[in-house]
Amino acid sequence: MNNIRIEIKPFKELLLEELYEVLALRNKVFIVEQNCVYEDIDSSDDKADHLMFWDGAKLVAYARLFNYGVKYDNAACIGRVIVEKEYRKFGFGNQLIKQALRYINENYATHSIEIGAQEHLSEFYKSHGFRVTSESYLEDGIPHIQMRID
Repeated sequence: MNNIRIEIKPFKELLLEELYEVLALRNKVFIVEQNCVYEDIDSSDDKADHLMFWDGAKLVAYARLFNYGVKYDNAACIGRVIVEKEYRKFGFGNQLIKQALRYINENYATHSIEIGAQEHLSEFYKSHGFRVTSESYLEDGIPHIQMRID
């Protein structure tokens, strides 16, 4: 766990093995662990930059990042935020969000960022500067809220 490698790549630069690890981790957590049957592979992966934390060849944390105009007309977006179960409670979620915010601020032409967060994680996102901008709503059977940084 001491030698975590951080990479950010657009979809077209992902190696086949990297894409496999991304999809496998998302499936493992979002579909199996959270018992939520939904279509994780959507038409957005090819428009995203993929933030990956690697412990050797193992993907341990991930998020996908979108420039403004892709998911939201006037904001960038962070989505599919995930940390492998046995790597939680070591601060990887905080590091992942900090890296995502830094990358967006340095590489996208906006400082506004919007997310659709699972409601039980609202305090985590608030600790990174996000504020709630919507009422609770169900997405794939899980309570979510919109949150934003300007």
